Amino acid sequence: MKKIIYLSLALILIFGSILSSCNLLRSSTTSSTSSNSVLTIVNIDPFTLDPAVSNEALSASYIVQIFSGLLKLDNNLSPVPDIAASMPTLSADGLTYTFHLRQDVKFQDGTEVTASDFKYSWERAANPSTNSPTAATYLGDIVGVNDMLAGKTSQIRGVVVVDNYTLKITIDSPKSYFLYKLTYPPSFVVDKNNVGSGANWWKKPIGTGPFKMQEWVKNTDLILARNDLYYGDKAKIAQVKMILNNTSSVMDLFETGQVDLASPSTAYYDKIMDKAEPFYQDLSSSPALSVDYIGFNCKQPPFDDANIRKAFSLAIDKDKIVSLTYRNMAQKAEGILPPDLPGYNKNLVGLDFNVNQAQALIKASKYGDVSRLPPITLTIEGAGGSADPITEVLVYQWKQNLGVDVKIRELQPEVYNSNLAQELDQMYYFGWIADYPHPQDFLDILFTSASSYNYGGYSNPAVDSLIQRANQEPDQTKAFALYQQAEQQIVNDSACLPLTFGKNYLLVQPYVKNLTANALGFIAFNEVTISPH
Repeated sequence: MKKIIYLSLALILIFGSILSSCNLLRSSTTSSTSSNSVLTIVNIDPFTLDPAVSNEALSASYIVQIFSGLLKLDNNLSPVPDIAASMPTLSADGLTYTFHLRQDVKFQDGTEVTASDFKYSWERAANPSTNSPTAATYLGDIVGVNDMLAGKTSQIRGVVVVDNYTLKITIDSPKSYFLYKLTYPPSFVVDKNNVGSGANWWKKPIGTGPFKMQEWVKNTDLILARNDLYYGDKAKIAQVKMILNNTSSVMDLFETGQVDLASPSTAYYDKIMDKAEPFYQDLSSSPALSVDYIGFNCKQPPFDDANIRKAFSLAIDKDKIVSLTYRNMAQKAEGILPPDLPGYNKNLVGLDFNVNQAQALIKASKYGDVSRLPPITLTIEGAGGSADPITEVLVYQWKQNLGVDVKIRELQPEVYNSNLAQELDQMYYFGWIADYPHPQDFLDILFTSASSYNYGGYSNPAVDSLIQRANQEPDQTKAFALYQQAEQQIVNDSACLPLTFGKNYLLVQPYVKNLTANALGFIAFNEVTISPH
């Protein structure tokens, strides 16, 4: 997904709403602006609708409604055919996948989709002029992609168009997770003529997904309309209306029936979880494959010293954060892999809260005392000039338990992901929602030495080797064991400070049916129905 790396919980990422104070008593005279064919929600403007450029979950939540690819994830989060007519055949050496495409797929303007459109889309993503932040990570296993990204060639030699409806893809080595990557936006098909219409083509996108762009007035509203040319299950509703950047309380809008769903903030968890309160009956929850953590800049003092990284980890009372700040609606993270992810290690040994040990590690470090530490700044995403409650608690505990003053520096949300590598201070707040349910999507992408998402510069050759072996291991049990070894070593090295695993919480009006967020945080709006109300 996915990637926006916000400080908030998973569904706040998708719907973009930080709630203000509101009256939590349901009005006795509820009215609604929603009809039986329109789903209304509050959201914020996407940063981009270009599948090759998006690298955060907010934009991706729009993109998956408008665009599609060869494969998609089913309700069990397994890859299944989408524009592909069937699952691909695989060569004996595990390197070449042959896809046969459906012959009834059209772009939303009626133009037929062929194998050449996929080759164009991927070569566009890998073209250096596109400046895709995701192509190397999500297409880089394909032979020739990295050469094209480096400007050495103008074509991806590992992508061969056999005929209009047959595509061969060759990867550089067997990868158990490769098909999962083809469910993620960088591999989605785009219309060459649409892209060629100008630099801002993505503001009027022509995709292949279940919804098409009907209207977008920045900071006002964005309307997705049912795509009647869609080859799959057509949407049951006519529109999804996004009220953008609304200054009213989302909970007030939900309470009075002006919106059909809301993502509650931590400030209202006590209310919504109280069975005696009227909102409890409207609460929907589901697992989220997500983790929030503090990343350490391992290439810069003082966190180039593992003792300092470990001390800062041991000085945080995560149990208190979960109980008091998250109201027990998030789970303490000992490691990196969320509990519902295949390969999760329930026996992983984390770093427990231990102030005495943390202080001893400071003394054992090359600095010897907190007075000798250089200034420390935590980079966070924000634009309000004040830290969110989680950040405030972290800064407070480091001060109380270590005697260290940590400063906060905000980066604007729209540039956080793209600028973080250049703007990085000594620590950074990061959150990751799975793009696909596989340990590689967390451990390889976030912590191997060469990964572009490894902003903190953590590097351990033993971890790199374990993950590479796991990536290529065809036996899933053996692969998961290798990933678990790597995860334990990452925790032992204090490459980051894992904070919490998330969960999706939504308040859904009772007349809205079949609306749930999957573990990646996405909602299949084409499955939603609205009963008369």
